[in-house]
Amino acid sequence: MPDTDISRRATVARKTAETDITVTVDLDGRGRSRSRTGVGFFDHMIDQLARHSLIDIDLQATGDLHIDDHHTVEDCGIALGQALGQALGTKRGIRRYGSFHLAMDDALIRAALDLSGRPFLVWNVPFSAQKIGSFDTELVREFFQALSTHGGITLHVDRLHGLNAHHIAEATFKAVARALREAVEPDPRMGDELPSTKGAL
Repeated sequence: MPDTDISRRATVARKTAETDITVTVDLDGRGRSRSRTGVGFFDHMIDQLARHSLIDIDLQATGDLHIDDHHTVEDCGIALGQALGQALGTKRGIRRYGSFHLAMDDALIRAALDLSGRPFLVWNVPFSAQKIGSFDTELVREFFQALSTHGGITLHVDRLHGLNAHHIAEATFKAVARALREAVEPDPRMGDELPSTKGAL
């Protein structure tokens, strides 16, 4: 098992001319979420990400929402990716890989990921509408691109079915959450070994 004296928690603060963000994650949490970004639908998605990954997420963001939601959503992905990377530490003893098929009414999403340290996003999630309320659906991809890049995650996401844009977006966050839950969990057979033949991740 991973060293129990090492906390799998991290806090990242990121401030630019466009956003001011603080995020704290606890990989061994209960799925609690406190997300206040000023973007209501996005907060709902972060709640889903926390609940279904069992990672506690405290995300506080102030952004230039008078322009649009883009900078806030993308920069939250950057900060959250950095926090996940820091909380994982050396990655010794984790499962590393995770995948999940998530069904939500008409939507069926497949997510597979590798905490490889090599960021790469494969995204096949067409949306049936450009907006969910006032939220641009293209920002779902922007968030996961930032999360993947700054978390060092190889991430593949595919929409297998889906009619309703809200269901597609929510199923996507839930599917990635369940894959992430599997990947960050300690593997009792791994002990304190690194899940790689290269000796580094």
